Amino acid sequence: MADHQSEPRLTVDLPVRIWGMSADGRPFSQHARAQNISSEGALISGVESELKVGDMIGVQCEEKKTRCTVIWVMNTGPVKKNQVGVKLVADQECPWKNYLSLDGATVTIGASNRRRYHRHKIAFPLELRDERVNAPLRINATDVSGNGCYVENMLPLPAGTVLRVDFWLDSEHINITAVVRTCDPGVGNGIEFTGMPAATKERTQAYLDAIDPPRGVSHPKPE
Repeated sequence: MADHQSEPRLTVDLPVRIWGMSADGRPFSQHARAQNISSEGALISGVESELKVGDMIGVQCEEKKTRCTVIWVMNTGPVKKNQVGVKLVADQECPWKNYLSLDGATVTIGASNRRRYHRHKIAFPLELRDERVNAPLRINATDVSGNGCYVENMLPLPAGTVLRVDFWLDSEHINITAVVRTCDPGVGNGIEFTGMPAATKERTQAYLDAIDPPRGVSHPKPE
């Protein structure tokens, strides 16, 4: 596993989102960490899917997206999962270039700085309805919080699509408006719950935290 860089890399700990097709042909989308970066690529840790050298994946840092080629893969065990080295595809803009000016620095950005609500990787049933189409789509979100969710869909909706979203918190029926924020062709959509009142967001987050507690934390299930 030789890793030949043409320039020094900057040590960081940046939250990123990655997506694509795994080695077994299944679409994936998840949050991971960029551990060091250059203008040409990065080392990404915490990768849950099995990837292989030559795979093409999408990488998002903050609001900037790019396409990368996997140049090496290392299984680091159950704690750190997989690490992958990626190289930006030619002509793609570097999504973390703003951090490269911090020469020699060590940068750590916690996920809480990027997202107020903790995301839960659970199968969460909900119903989506594009109001331009009569038929609702019943689907499981694979990544959900009080602020939004990610749904896997081989034919994702265009970014900007306004939706009605229905789901249940035990016996409480939630019906809100939402907007498609990201569209990953062949993979799925990132959806923001724009029409959800703050109190309902907090209640939804508490429900999710209770049924899927963060590691080492125990919450009573909401009544």
